[in-house]
Amino acid sequence: MSARDETDGPDDRRAPDGEPAGSAGSGPAEGASGGPGPAGAPAAGPPAESGGGESTFTVLVAAAANLGIAVAKAVAGLISGSSAMLSEAAHSVADTVTELMLLTALKRSEKPADEDHPLGYGPERYIWAMLASVATFVGGAVFSLYDGIHTLTHGEELGSPLVSYVVLAVAFLLEGYSLRTGVKQVRAEAARLGAPTRRYFRLTPDTAVKAVVMEDSAALVGLLLAAGGLLGGQLSGSGVWDGVASVLIGLLLAYVAWVLGRSNAALLIGRPVPREMRDGMRAELLAVDEIVGVLELTTLIQGPSEILVAAKIDFRDGRTTAERIEWACERAEQRLRTRYPAVARVYLDPTPGRDQRRPAASSR
Repeated sequence: MSARDETDGPDDRRAPDGEPAGSAGSGPAEGASGGPGPAGAPAAGPPAESGGGESTFTVLVAAAANLGIAVAKAVAGLISGSSAMLSEAAHSVADTVTELMLLTALKRSEKPADEDHPLGYGPERYIWAMLASVATFVGGAVFSLYDGIHTLTHGEELGSPLVSYVVLAVAFLLEGYSLRTGVKQVRAEAARLGAPTRRYFRLTPDTAVKAVVMEDSAALVGLLLAAGGLLGGQLSGSGVWDGVASVLIGLLLAYVAWVLGRSNAALLIGRPVPREMRDGMRAELLAVDEIVGVLELTTLIQGPSEILVAAKIDFRDGRTTAERIEWACERAEQRLRTRYPAVARVYLDPTPGRDQRRPAASSR
């Protein structure tokens, strides 16, 4: 027995005891909060508005900052002849492309479920986020490594670094503001869930915000590396420092791309909610009088504010009629949604308990 399909209209049926039935459809709950929290988050929490708007704003701020910075870095790199500055320009271009892909991910994943996609489009955000991590690796890391190695092997003629220093200072301020916006959102979500900020950031299914925070952090480190390469070249008259800085920037970007790619791959393959949440869901199901056992519980994160729950349920034998089983499923679903507003779909399957299966098997 599964939850009603999200296309169903309002249900005005009444439970056997005369009390109104809970309105627990299977579509995403209106106003559902940011989704599955990390392990250690409290089991319950009031519904909150989705963080989709905040995520979009965070990505827009990052995209606008990176686009302007990319142009300025490229001009400064050409004037100064610094490979580290050109690597930073490639870094910013890659970040801009990444943010455009993340915006696409946010918009396309918000499409409602339809006949061809009955479970919605939530996982599509992770496909685009995966492509964004590839863009970071190819557009940023590969170019930076190539340019740095070329400088180390062939040398370079250094020009005036003054313009580069000015651009780096301005870029540092803009990247810092963008990072502040992302970190502010992460801290707010972690506080709402009652989870440590670092743990929330590591386990959050909102990979758009995670990408912005990681890329902006890498950008600030890259700016310091580029400044160090420029200063080393200016003091020593050798382009080796600049080449080393470029290689380090490339390695940094490769690491960021790997971490983001791994996070999105885990969510694309199918990641359950943390064990603490699964234990809480099991407890909510067992709190329904007619349910005596949860034989199997499967959860799946479909998006930052979308969780699918499927369970094989052992119902109390004897006087539990088909009608009571139906309403027990309704109450169980309502309890799950109340405690975990991000639960979007619930499917419950009445299944004989293990003790019932043994006699049935031996009588064959």
